[in-house]
Amino acid sequence: VSLQELMQPESGANGTAIAEFILLGLVEAPGLQPVVFVLFLFAYLVTVGGNLSILAAVLVEPKLHTPMYFFLGNLSVLDVGCISVTVPSVLSRLLSHKRAVPYGACLTQLFFFHLFVGVDCFLLTAMAYDRFLAICRPLTYSTRMSQTVQRMLVAASWACAFTNALTHTVAMSMLNFCGPNVINHFYCDLPQLFQLSCSSTQLNELLLFAVGFIMAGTPMALIVISYIHVAAAVLQIRSAEGRKKAFSTCGSHLTVVVIFYGSGIFNYMRLGSTKLSDKDKAVGIFNTVINPMLNPIIYSLRNPDVQSALWRMLTGRRLLA
Repeated sequence: VSLQELMQPESGANGTAIAEFILLGLVEAPGLQPVVFVLFLFAYLVTVGGNLSILAAVLVEPKLHTPMYFFLGNLSVLDVGCISVTVPSVLSRLLSHKRAVPYGACLTQLFFFHLFVGVDCFLLTAMAYDRFLAICRPLTYSTRMSQTVQRMLVAASWACAFTNALTHTVAMSMLNFCGPNVINHFYCDLPQLFQLSCSSTQLNELLLFAVGFIMAGTPMALIVISYIHVAAAVLQIRSAEGRKKAFSTCGSHLTVVVIFYGSGIFNYMRLGSTKLSDKDKAVGIFNTVINPMLNPIIYSLRNPDVQSALWRMLTGRRLLA
């Protein structure tokens, strides 16, 4: 089927006049596509391998059976989910040289991407709250961050993210797509689909800003408040060694938070721009590939407990309880 035939309007479901979208991908030059394939495959294998290694270390190492590592294990699962929503489909399209994506598959990808990113958002907040309790309220930490509380925080994160992802997906399914169906990107996301719609996307964009303010603004504010309290408490510690130890447990988390929110804000705060450029693809790579790949590297490089647990796993040794 030629590209011209695919771009012809077809009769579709949900009030839409087209049945599929054309994803142009990262590069159009055929010579560069094998390079993109190798890089994306490498990033995918590193991300899945790294995150599953951290998850395994958290599960088998008794020393890591603490709230902080419980959340880190959940974050590792999310990172595998997040990269698996976009990269395997990119790899399959590069192999098959087919750029058409069915309408339903596009909305499904949109839903799962926002689900995993949403849980990530709330989980990073739970991790900040955990650091706040551990450093500022050490005497009541074990009761305030019990296993029940940990599970409730993770369950609430999934519930809020599911509601958010479903809201955007249902709102997107209400739009009509009757003309252009070419997306200059490598996965389906809200800004790109808004530009192709024949219907007015004003309500959808308003919804994205309103829900985005609650979904991202509230967690971000809670993280900032938590770390203001943490910084104040740490600065009161007399010994330099004590301060260094307290800050080191927060450094990895803060690095991940800055990268996650920085790329996310840049991606969704540019909805008014008339033309989506290659900058958006670069930010897309950051959101879907680099973020999930960096998390295990950041946490393992900066954390001696995780390093020693991974080393014991690799060498087949166990820590005697």
